Amino acid sequence: MMATKKNKANAKDSQLIIRINSELKDNFISLCDDMDTSAAREIRQFIKRFVADHESENEKPQ
Repeated sequence: MMATKKNKANAKDSQLIIRINSELKDNFISLCDDMDTSAAREIRQFIKRFVADHESENEKPQ
């Protein structure tokens, strides 16, 4: 099965490693499980929204 151009453009080919309190991590993962989602999916969605919300701010002339 060949990957389409869309799949290649959206390929998850990078990692972001962060250090957080283990209790906070465990609570986050537990909440994600309760909401039938994954922690990775929620973090990716947060990053996409954050970039979209702030991208135009960075493009303004200074």
